[in-house]
Amino acid sequence: MKDYYGILEVNEKASQEIIEKAYKTLVKKYHPDLYSSVQKKEAEMKLKDINEAYNILSDNFLRSQYDLELQRERNSAQKKENIINNEKNTAKKNSRNIFKNEEDKPKTKYVRNKSNVGTIFGIIDLVRDLWGNRPQKNEKKKMDQKDWLAVGLTIIILIIIGVILWFIPFTNGWMRQLLFENPIFNLIGGLFS
Repeated sequence: MKDYYGILEVNEKASQEIIEKAYKTLVKKYHPDLYSSVQKKEAEMKLKDINEAYNILSDNFLRSQYDLELQRERNSAQKKENIINNEKNTAKKNSRNIFKNEEDKPKTKYVRNKSNVGTIFGIIDLVRDLWGNRPQKNEKKKMDQKDWLAVGLTIIILIIIGVILWFIPFTNGWMRQLLFENPIFNLIGGLFS
């Protein structure tokens, strides 16, 4: 967004009289007839921007709309700057203290050496870490609600794909053969008939 106040070289709180005086002064200063052919194009572009700025800032309604939009843009820029600063601060804090508690530290006796990264020894260290952090045999994982939901959605998707394949002429014969000539599906069908 163009800074019309900067183009007219006035303050944002400037009155209409000051804006008009600045406009007239700048028009006299940048009038294309005062410049040679090379500088004339630059003066024309500058004068075009000055006229545009004056048209917006001289009309009270357009000026109020422009001020609102300018304020929104500044607020948005300030929010983006705050987010970037927060991310930088968070990254600094995390780099200083990766593990807040002793419980968060990995329970491995091997410590990865930074000089090993990208070498065969680095891969060996990574495998050792992964192997040391694997779940033990006596730890049983219980299926929670999300796991059951995933299983149910998978079954529904497979059924939908099967129905779609059934109605496609090219795959219909293959689906009939799979369902009616397969001994497993015959056994399952025999249980329900």
